[in-house]
Amino acid sequence: MSDEYTMQENNQQTVDYSDDNIKTLTGTEHIRLRPGMYIGRLGDGSFPEDGIYVLLKEVIDNSIDEFKMKAGDRIEINIMDNLRVSVRDYGRGIPQGKMIEAVSVLNTGGKYDSKAFKKSIGLNGVGVKAVNALSTHFEVHSFRDGKVRKAAFECGKLVSDVTEPTQDENGTYIYFEPDDDAKLFKDYKFHDEIVENMLRNYTYLNTGLAIMYNGRRILSRHGLEDLLKDRMTNDPLYPIIHLKGDDIEIAFTHANQYGEEYYSFVNGQHTTQGGTHQSAFKEHIAKTIKEFFGKYEYGDIRTGIVAAIAINVEEPVFESQTKIKLGSTQMAPDGDTINKYVGDFIKQHVDNYLHIHQDVAEVIENKIKESERERKAMAGVTKLARERAKKANLHNRKLRDCRIHYSDVKNERKEESCIFITEGDSASGSITKSRDVNTQAVFSLRGKPLNCFGLTKKVVYENEEFNLLQAALDIEEGLDTLRYNKVIVATDADVDGMHIRLLIITFFLQFFPELIKKGHVYVLQTPLFRVRNKRTKVKNKEMRNDDKKGDFITRYCYSEEERLQAIQDLAPDPEITRFKGLGEISPEEFAGFIGPDMRLEQVTLHKNDQVQKLLEYYMGKNTMERQNFIIDNLVIEEDKPEEYDYE
Repeated sequence: MSDEYTMQENNQQTVDYSDDNIKTLTGTEHIRLRPGMYIGRLGDGSFPEDGIYVLLKEVIDNSIDEFKMKAGDRIEINIMDNLRVSVRDYGRGIPQGKMIEAVSVLNTGGKYDSKAFKKSIGLNGVGVKAVNALSTHFEVHSFRDGKVRKAAFECGKLVSDVTEPTQDENGTYIYFEPDDDAKLFKDYKFHDEIVENMLRNYTYLNTGLAIMYNGRRILSRHGLEDLLKDRMTNDPLYPIIHLKGDDIEIAFTHANQYGEEYYSFVNGQHTTQGGTHQSAFKEHIAKTIKEFFGKYEYGDIRTGIVAAIAINVEEPVFESQTKIKLGSTQMAPDGDTINKYVGDFIKQHVDNYLHIHQDVAEVIENKIKESERERKAMAGVTKLARERAKKANLHNRKLRDCRIHYSDVKNERKEESCIFITEGDSASGSITKSRDVNTQAVFSLRGKPLNCFGLTKKVVYENEEFNLLQAALDIEEGLDTLRYNKVIVATDADVDGMHIRLLIITFFLQFFPELIKKGHVYVLQTPLFRVRNKRTKVKNKEMRNDDKKGDFITRYCYSEEERLQAIQDLAPDPEITRFKGLGEISPEEFAGFIGPDMRLEQVTLHKNDQVQKLLEYYMGKNTMERQNFIIDNLVIEEDKPEEYDYE
């Protein structure tokens, strides 16, 4: 009976499959239906990779291309109410006869012919069309030779088009409001710090370009040298080596830190995941320095290096529309390979620099020798720890892994991969039961980890917990093999939880600082209180419970302010639960706290943060200094009875 029914159903499906089932979408319709194909993830603006920043970047890229063609040396960017954006450049202006097509018709652009744009970021004719299609309101003005053509769109559809005389300078003005539809950029907001960081990257790569951002002037006079000075959180061991050539610029130094730190760019685009150019730099900088000294291993040479590389490539190929990893192997269709071009430049110019500046060469060699001594000192324990970690990985009792990893090159969901670092089995149990097994892994700590400040990297291999965590993340040799995009510290919101959080962050800062600098480390925010009421009649009509069964109306509160507001909204006599630890939250409830809308706080470092000084003060042995600071700044508030007016 079941088989017969299935055959009938299949036959019915076959009959229903006709010409009417075949649909052709316009470019705008396709962008709105499948935005991820064009801008990657959506998001609300909390993270640099969120879609609203891709929209902003696509608009600015066109203005940068004008600057590269020596047309306009300033760009004015304004973001109003953290929601609406305007970008005005003073380049040549979009050719007015094709302006509408240039901003609304896919595969239309002026960058296919390299005579007009020799080395451009945007070559595929998609970028600004996606901005148009994904905005509730979009305007473009093209100023050329005393005339301005203005057009306005709504969700990618043209609503007005006028041409009139103007006294304004040539150039292009674009205004857009990202669509806050629930399926697109729901409750989005541009964050000032993320935008400013993006704009500074543009100025590092375009010396002499002035960007006015909400009235603030951003300018770089020394390119990648300025970038390293702004990003380094430890003092350089020697003056930054800064070298320029045709279509290539590099800067590097060493610092007293573990790991390797790289910033790479292609045609002005920040390739946060590196690519062929970054790999070439890593290979040839080590090779050149080794050949200069006639000895040493690549790993010892690169330990503590902080470097940046920027190249210009004709017709670059990226691994995705978001352009964060270069896939090109050649500088131009008929040119040298990127590896050879970068290698030849480094071999010639870095070798020459080291011969001329013997004092710098001496400092570099001393740093290499120090790294070599430490590596040899822990060679035995390292081998033993690797063998132990390899066996543990077959059945790592601390790791509940997921199926999709950040290092899965071709997986579309790799950006979603994350790992929760929890304290104890109770908390990890709740998360494990409610997580998405495809993209969310869990690593369980046993009590408080070791305070590793002031210790050498030998402790990473001697301490089983640290060794297993390093193996779970797969970052022993650097971030190229990182298995999770987000490393999320999930501890209780009490004194012990805060201490564990600090100890884990100290571990990363001490031995893997790039993990934090590249924006991979987060702290999970979980609710402190649950406020609920079974009553069906509440003050706020929008929160009225229409379920006749009398289910709870529930609010989860992440702060005291939210708790007080919930008490007022759910009056009278709401039930208030204080969550003392993550283990007290049921798996059913936890599912909402680690779902798509989970609250994460990114761990960041700023240019004024000196890592060693920070760690020495907060995690070092200066107990009396910290104790005196706490005593001098302690504020004691008297408990007062809470009063609420429910009328």
